[in-house]
Amino acid sequence: MIKLVRILVKVKPGAKSESIELMADGTLKVSVTAHAVEGKANEAVRELLAEKFSLSKFDVRIVNGRTSRFKQIDLPLDTEEIRRRLGIHQDGV
Repeated sequence: MIKLVRILVKVKPGAKSESIELMADGTLKVSVTAHAVEGKANEAVRELLAEKFSLSKFDVRIVNGRTSRFKQIDLPLDTEEIRRRLGIHQDGV
């Protein structure tokens, strides 16, 4: 059975560049160049997270907040693996 983790994501659509940043409260700040029109920013978020975490885009599920900048997203990874793939060590280094 695949274990899912639900993460809170704050999206910045229409950014100059794409990036993922872990905020102090554990929220992921995801900046995408796509604008929030016709679901394009949501798709860009899914694609960027999938690429960063070496997942299929279909493994990145937006479960809440489709029309909000704040979204809840399910990933088939545990929290430790997410931090590792972001390059963040347990001691914050």
